[in-house]
Amino acid sequence: MGKRPQTNGLIYILLAATLWGTTGTSQALAPAEATPPVIGLLRLGVGGVILLCIALVSGVFFTRKVRIPIKSTLLAAICIAAYQVLFFGGVARTGVAIGTIVGIGSCPIMGGILGYFFRGERPGWKWVIATLLAVCGAGLLAWGGADVHVDLWGLLLATGAGAAYAAFTLFSKELFEVLDPKSGMAIVFCLGTCLLVPVLIFNGLKINDLAWVLQPRGALVVAHLGIITVGLAYSLFGMGLLSVAVSTTTTLTLAEPLTAGILGVTLLGERLTPVAAAGIILIFSGIAVLSIRFPEKKEVVQGQM
Repeated sequence: MGKRPQTNGLIYILLAATLWGTTGTSQALAPAEATPPVIGLLRLGVGGVILLCIALVSGVFFTRKVRIPIKSTLLAAICIAAYQVLFFGGVARTGVAIGTIVGIGSCPIMGGILGYFFRGERPGWKWVIATLLAVCGAGLLAWGGADVHVDLWGLLLATGAGAAYAAFTLFSKELFEVLDPKSGMAIVFCLGTCLLVPVLIFNGLKINDLAWVLQPRGALVVAHLGIITVGLAYSLFGMGLLSVAVSTTTTLTLAEPLTAGILGVTLLGERLTPVAAAGIILIFSGIAVLSIRFPEKKEVVQGQM
C-alpha cells in the first residue's frame, strides 16, 4: 500500500520528461515560416491557458487567502519566457538532439551555481566532476558536430536555456511554498506569455508571422506544444513531485534528452559524428554523476519517526 503512491509518482515524472523530450522535434516538424520566438510564445500561451483551466477545474485556485510573492512570481515568469526563446533558438541552430541535450544537460550545472550564490548551497565534489564532464562534452560537440550543424551561437543559446530553466526552478520554490503547484504554474506561464508578447512586438513581430498557425501542420504543432508538453507534462510533473524525492526526480528527467536524442536521430535523420557522440556521452555522464544521491535511507527513517 505504501509503495503504490511512490510508484505512481515515478511513472508521472517519467512520462512528463518523455513528453518534454518531444518539444524540439515538434519545432523541426513545424512549417518553414515558424520562427523560434513565435513558437516559444505560442507554446507558453497555449500551455498557460491549459494550466489555468486545469487549476480552475481542480478547484485549487484561491482555496484559501494567501499573499502571492510578487518578486519570485515575476522572476519565474521572466525566466520561463526567456527559456522559450533560448531553447527554440538553440534547437534551430544545433538540431534537436544536440540542442536539447546541451540545454537540459546544462540545467543542473547552472542550478548548482545559482543554488550556491542565492541559497548558500555548496554543490560539493560531485558538482565539480559533473561540470568538468559537461564542459568537455560541449567542447567536443563544438569541434566535432559538423554533421548535426552545431555552432557556437547554438551552444550558447542552448546553455542559456538551461540557465533560464534552472533560475525558473529556483524562483518557483518560494512561490509553490505559498500556492498550490497547479495554480502557481498557471500564474507563472500566463504572466510569462504577457511579458513575452511586447518583447516580440518590439522586435518586429507582426500578425503575418502567425499565419502558419492556420495551416493544419502548424495547428497540430502548436496544439502539441501547448497541450502536451506544457499542460499535460507539467501537471504530471507536479503530481509526481508529491511522492518522489528530488534526487530521484532529477535522475528520471534524463528521459527528456534521451527522448529528444532518439527522435532527432531516428525520426528526423540527424547524424552524429564519433566526436559529437563522445561529447553526448560525456554530458550524459556529467548529468549522471550530478544525479547520484543516497538519501533514501535517511528519508525512510524520518518517515517512520
